[in-house]
Amino acid sequence: MMDALLRIDSIKKKHHGVNILNNLSLCVRNKEFVSVLGPSGCGKTTLLRIISGFETPDFGDILFDNKSILKLPAYRRCLNTVFQRYALFPHMNVFENIAFGLKIKKFSKSAIEKKVKDILLMINMTGYENRNVNSLSGGQQQRVAIARALINEPKVLLLDEPLAALDLKLRKEMQTELKNMQRKLNITFIYVTHDQEEALSMSDTIAVINDGIIQQIGTPEDIYNEPKNIFVADFIGESNLINGIMKSDGLVNFAGFDFVCIDRNFNSNEEVDIVIRPEDIELIEPSENKITGIVTDITFRGVHFEIIVRDKNRYLWTIHSTIARKKQSRVSLRILPDLIHVMKKQK
Repeated sequence: MMDALLRIDSIKKKHHGVNILNNLSLCVRNKEFVSVLGPSGCGKTTLLRIISGFETPDFGDILFDNKSILKLPAYRRCLNTVFQRYALFPHMNVFENIAFGLKIKKFSKSAIEKKVKDILLMINMTGYENRNVNSLSGGQQQRVAIARALINEPKVLLLDEPLAALDLKLRKEMQTELKNMQRKLNITFIYVTHDQEEALSMSDTIAVINDGIIQQIGTPEDIYNEPKNIFVADFIGESNLINGIMKSDGLVNFAGFDFVCIDRNFNSNEEVDIVIRPEDIELIEPSENKITGIVTDITFRGVHFEIIVRDKNRYLWTIHSTIARKKQSRVSLRILPDLIHVMKKQK
């Protein structure tokens, strides 16, 4: 990638003989919001610590503007990190916490006051300068931690699940604020999270990682609509995952029926994995030519009803619909060709 600001090149890392990162490579463009998304223990925080300089890889390199920064100590890299626990200095007030890095760099008093004033305005905390950080709410502490990292004007900001400790409403508000900050400051964000909705709503690019390996890189739309394998499909949002047979180009068989699809370049009668999102299934009146089953459960989710249908093979289908159905009613499933996603069989 020619315009890559940061390039992670074939990074390997073991802890106690166990592979944490396995030949992982990732390119991050300038001014891009990249989320590294995966379950707990998949290696995403280790990757962030290697980028920031707090850990050293066993193999591979980290390049910034095409120059290796692997041997540079953390404080000499053009990036800052916001941790999940914020790591604020409890004996300092808000102003002192935010200004700490500037004082270390020996900025003048007037320059420090101006920069702190400007960034307090950005994070909507003007007037909090003299407040003790221990008296702040979790959301306010998180803003101070971000301000402290941003005031040094890093070219890359690394964020390690910074919203995990916040309640749902505040977390959603801070997602919007973080994205707005990133756009306003025109700097690169690398954001580690296990929250799929968070990654989908904030990112320009998502790198899905599992077992130390990147499973897929793409836009939020690509990751959600065109998952590359069963892990990505299952981890990103809800999915109906079904075994199928690709009879020929554009024709797939699953759940006892042949379906027209838009996928190509499979072998005849090749075993495949099928992914169908719950919102892509329409419930219709029972039909002999469609998958038919019994509604076993229905739950109101606010914006839709989640309906579970058991077909004749006892497979439980999850459907999201704005129209409720009665339990034990008999229904059929209509699925349009472009909403059937066929993937190579995962071993």
